[in-house]
Amino acid sequence: VQLQASGGGLVLAGGSLRLSCAASGSIGGVNVMGWYRRAPGKQRELVATITSGGSTNYADSVKGRFTISRANARNAVHLQMNSLKPEDTAVYYCAASLWTRARGTNDYWGQGTLVTVSS
Repeated sequence: VQLQASGGGLVLAGGSLRLSCAASGSIGGVNVMGWYRRAPGKQRELVATITSGGSTNYADSVKGRFTISRANARNAVHLQMNSLKPEDTAVYYCAASLWTRARGTNDYWGQGTLVTVSS
């Protein structure tokens, strides 16, 4: 199983970026998908998650600015980030709790994509 993230980059404060992540491999089912981030000198923190049924959860710091969505048929999750702030600068990681016949249910992580917001 692999999670491939894309969409990071450099943007001015107030701008927007869209992150995407797709899970591939012998996947039997995907439960929760989400995005986490690690800012320089800080611990990794949750950004947003979404269940297979579409229920979402957001960190307070991104509510109203970020929107998480998923395409179940493609085992993909997206993060639309608007009104970006310099404090959103971080490496963003996608994650998924998914089931495979070989290993059952486990958590998987993507490689991370860097988002830099300049003021």
